[in-house]
Amino acid sequence: MKVHTSETQASITPAKALEFLKEGNLRFVNNLKVNRNLLQQANDTREGQWPFAVILSCIDSRTSAELIFDQGLGDIFSIRIAGNVVNTDILGSLEFACKVAGSKLIVVLGHTNCGAIKGACDHVEMGNLTELLSKIQPAVYEETETIESNKRNSGNPEFVENVTTLNIKRSVKAIVNRSYILEQLIEKGEVAIIGAKHNLETGLVDFLPDTWTSNKKEIKVQTN
Repeated sequence: MKVHTSETQASITPAKALEFLKEGNLRFVNNLKVNRNLLQQANDTREGQWPFAVILSCIDSRTSAELIFDQGLGDIFSIRIAGNVVNTDILGSLEFACKVAGSKLIVVLGHTNCGAIKGACDHVEMGNLTELLSKIQPAVYEETETIESNKRNSGNPEFVENVTTLNIKRSVKAIVNRSYILEQLIEKGEVAIIGAKHNLETGLVDFLPDTWTSNKKEIKVQTN
């Protein structure tokens, strides 16, 4: 499979970029990966790159975006941080990917059974990890389905998954709210953003339709 060029990247819409990722994930789930000459792709992209999407995901060793979306070298930007949280450096990287390098889609990708989420659920404090987990704490407090206090911890899988989904949605909102550059690109329809969750057991990525933001009207939903 050939690498993307500036021409092919320019022809891709945000919706088409999402379609590419969904198709790639289905190939991954069904073990039907595209046959690629990665060395040739490395050579073809040595003087430039035109990724069509940027994925903000967790550092978990089982959630490599290139693998679970069956993409090759030069196809996507991959930003990884425990708990797929958002900070200034993450925002700057996303702005570079979309405004400078031309990516059309941002995906905030969480996953099931996330260690960072579990740590936040248990209010773990350990060195610099304390500050990182504090960015997930609001999602822990927003989870209102679990009433019993003795079940609001990592020992309750349902609670953990509820917090995971809330954390993904919070990260989507944070990106739209905290980056004027990305907000403008989305408002113009040049870029879209969506949240998703990767199931470690099945390999399937479940995109969250209520997080899809691709125009001015949808931005208002995320910024309220």
